[in-house]
Amino acid sequence: MPSSLFDRDLDRNAANFAPLSPVPFLERTASIDPGKTAIIHGPLERSYGDFHARCRRLGAALKARGIGPGDAVAVLAPNTPMALEAHFGVPMAGAVLNALNVRLDAAGVAFILEHGGAKLLLCDSEFRGVALKALAMIEPKPILVSVFDTLGPKVEPFGQVDYEELLAEGEDGFAGLLPKDEWQAISLNYTSGTTGNPKGVVYHHRGAALNAIGNAIAFGLSARTVYLWTLPMFHCNGWSYPWAVTLAGGTHVCLRRIDAGEVFRLIEQHGVTHLCGAPIVLTMLIHAPDAAKRRFAHRVEVATGGAAPPSAVIAGMAAMGFRVTHLYGLTETYGPATLCAWQEAWDGLAAPEQALRIARQGVNYPTMEALRVADPATGKEVPADGSTIGELQLRGNTVMKGYLKNPSATAEALGSGWLRTGDLAVRHQDGYVEIKDRAKDIIISGGENISSLEVEEVLYRHPSVMEAAVVARPDAHWGESPCAFISLKAGAGETTHESIIGWCRTEMARYKVPRTVVFGELPKTSTGKIQKYLLREQAKAMGARAHDDESDEWTSASRA
Repeated sequence: MPSSLFDRDLDRNAANFAPLSPVPFLERTASIDPGKTAIIHGPLERSYGDFHARCRRLGAALKARGIGPGDAVAVLAPNTPMALEAHFGVPMAGAVLNALNVRLDAAGVAFILEHGGAKLLLCDSEFRGVALKALAMIEPKPILVSVFDTLGPKVEPFGQVDYEELLAEGEDGFAGLLPKDEWQAISLNYTSGTTGNPKGVVYHHRGAALNAIGNAIAFGLSARTVYLWTLPMFHCNGWSYPWAVTLAGGTHVCLRRIDAGEVFRLIEQHGVTHLCGAPIVLTMLIHAPDAAKRRFAHRVEVATGGAAPPSAVIAGMAAMGFRVTHLYGLTETYGPATLCAWQEAWDGLAAPEQALRIARQGVNYPTMEALRVADPATGKEVPADGSTIGELQLRGNTVMKGYLKNPSATAEALGSGWLRTGDLAVRHQDGYVEIKDRAKDIIISGGENISSLEVEEVLYRHPSVMEAAVVARPDAHWGESPCAFISLKAGAGETTHESIIGWCRTEMARYKVPRTVVFGELPKTSTGKIQKYLLREQAKAMGARAHDDESDEWTSASRA
């Protein structure tokens, strides 16, 4: 077919086309105001000029060690300046950033390092023990780089090289290896999905750049933004906010772990304007001791994802000077994929009605091409009547490349031309979507996915357990928590809630451990399949917190 008049002799070249990437965002912002504060971390303040220079040295050092396109660099760290530097320095070398969940146990870390083929691991001193145990399980081993953060624990030296020594290996003025193709991988993130086998989600430069731009538009980021890192950077690359805040020229305020009093203090001290997090973060702020709370002269914007925050949480946040925006997304969509865009007509609604609107998942993100609610069997969209249930499906540039080394799972998720989310939703007459249930039995606790099948597999290994089923139970603190229904073997003797919990704690990461255990016969279909929907109803109806394990806190690194 002959080219159109508007294509003929009008070709791409370096003057009119450059692959999209978030990496140049840092160079632009640093060139505008190199002296502006880019990062605050306790007593440390780092300018955009210094931030840019350190990232360039990191990229140069990796390249000098033979790490480049097609190589993964893993990071095991909380929200620190090093984690921010890795989001730019690693792709500057052309390599792929693999941010690891700090809540994983050694076996989980080992699996990801081996599956993703990490060539180098940047490890914060707090996770020295987990890293060394993980590395003992795999061959070949990545280069271990020890990172001693300003506010991190002081431990014995470990690793082949220290992070600052690594940076010293890099040349000043390194230009960086920008991708020749915007489809090139920029990061690798793991999600357990609905099986116990983690899946490696691959992001490309184009999607990372566009989702960062979408964040800036949707959340109103600007050069006046002061962004507090209450969202883990290991979670979908911090929903692309390392790149988005830098694009806007805002200031990053790092936070190693969530503490409500510290959050209020930092908001007051630094004039924080924006923060993100799971509903549990909002709940922690609402229920903080009165002595820890502060009143602000400005409004703080809060974006939350995961289970929709209850109306009482939204109202409680508003009373303290926060405005909540509800988002929806997946690891497969670089984080946010939809948002509940505020309508002026809602201003006149009563607070309970406003809360119902805010709790919906809303409309597609500015940089997500489209969403639909469709019959999963036929692919036809359901009517926008607020009651007909279908599967929420997404399409656009901010959908993953696919799953690493897993073509069958990639085809299942993307083969229809839409990302099959597995979440069941309705579409209202105004076009806004609302998720009603999860087609897959995933549990979202504190913003983290927990596979029910993985927990069940551990329970089935207990010598007294005959049958086990795990479902999500609504949890006022975590949003959801695992609830285990167990039938015991005949003659099992005295098996208690405490013994089940103790068993699970030795077999899995602590955040996956059930917080509720119910003993009894499990309901089944005529073919012997456990009727999980009945168990979910029972878990939902549980009002009492009997048998809950209250000792575990998300703020503690010991959960990993």
